[in-house]
Amino acid sequence: MTDSRRHSPAAGTASGAAPRIARGPESDRTGAPAPALRAPRARGGPAAAAALAGTLLLTGCGALPGVGDDPDRITVMTFAPEGTDATNMPGMPAMAKAYARWANATGGIDGHELRVITCNEGDTPRGASDCARQAVREKADAVVGSYSQHGNAFLAPLQAASIPYIGGYGISDDEFSSVVSYPVNAGQAALLAGQGVQLADECRRVAIVRPDTAAGDSLPQLLGAGLAHAGRPAPKDVLAPDNATGYAREAARARDLAGAGAEGSSDERPGCVTAALGERTETFVDSYRRLPDDGREIRFSSVSGSVDQPLINRTGGRQGPYEGAFVTGWYPGTDDSRWDLMKKVIGEHAFGDDRIDPADAGVQTTWIAYSVLASAIRAVNSDTVDSRRIIQALDSGTEVTTGGLTPTLNWRFTDLTGFAGYPRAANRSVTFHVVRGGRLVSQGKGIDDISKIL
Repeated sequence: MTDSRRHSPAAGTASGAAPRIARGPESDRTGAPAPALRAPRARGGPAAAAALAGTLLLTGCGALPGVGDDPDRITVMTFAPEGTDATNMPGMPAMAKAYARWANATGGIDGHELRVITCNEGDTPRGASDCARQAVREKADAVVGSYSQHGNAFLAPLQAASIPYIGGYGISDDEFSSVVSYPVNAGQAALLAGQGVQLADECRRVAIVRPDTAAGDSLPQLLGAGLAHAGRPAPKDVLAPDNATGYAREAARARDLAGAGAEGSSDERPGCVTAALGERTETFVDSYRRLPDDGREIRFSSVSGSVDQPLINRTGGRQGPYEGAFVTGWYPGTDDSRWDLMKKVIGEHAFGDDRIDPADAGVQTTWIAYSVLASAIRAVNSDTVDSRRIIQALDSGTEVTTGGLTPTLNWRFTDLTGFAGYPRAANRSVTFHVVRGGRLVSQGKGIDDISKIL
């Protein structure tokens, strides 16, 4: 095959040869994961170019005939639940669209145009499976930066079609074992185990409020692993429905369990209540703050995805219920300069889409996931990029740097160390934060390798 990118006069070099990877000024200045850029090819003159521009940014359901057959275009899907009675992550597909607009406005990824299709997963196994099967029908080259707790429902169709699942949110255990999954964080397991370590020296007793679901069943054990690492007892387990409109009963029980035995104890540390309810955490805390004061000191704690800066802001900041809360996360704080490029892209290409919040862990995960995709496409180094070539690039040891937002990522089988039940966890770090003065700020160093605990 003739490489028209190498021999196109539009490449702008004296010999007519364009470098295989051209980095834009943002990559050079910030070190963040900007896509490699090259002017995209337009076949068939101005009319064809106009038609291409019209279809390039189409998103949503419904296939365009043959879109997966154009070697110049890379088609990917991002799916997440939206408009459900439980967890909703609308910022993830919205971030994916903004990333595509940015990449295409600056020449594509290694000369390839990026087409993003989105799907509402609906927070059901059927919805997750339907999204995956749509990706197969539309000949998607990857599913990137998505969210679903129904891992088996969507990974089985993707694995059968050899479509890589890059940078899922990490809410399901299957994401850390499937051979076509390339996680960018250590998932809920790392957050809960890390939270146990964070709370071990701060709290006398710990109670965890978590969803009464299959995905929630392992959370007490994970939190307990972190506590046990520091020689502390297991947390008390409080089950809660994941679609409730109020949690008065669960809040009262959690407070009683966390505060039990305070009278007459020489241990003056407070009790702690950990809530791992996703976006329902706000509902739980609202119920908790309505309980009559019983004089016991109880501190609140949670994990990234359940508590973030926007939530703290809209609930009163330093005067709100989250002041003093402990929060365990995957990534640096939102005020860290390593997020500057992502914020710039949101500012210039999200067009005011209020679904995208740079402090949202889902948005952050999608940004990092698309950075991995860009690195894989550059590693393929070809006019033709498809799902199997992307898998081969990632499996062969392509090292992905994310501008310091994560450790260097590498999914070569011989390099994966992971931890029990999570063999494909290439990023095993967690970060510690605390709410002080209404701001979510760093608390200590965090943990570089959670596998030492798990």
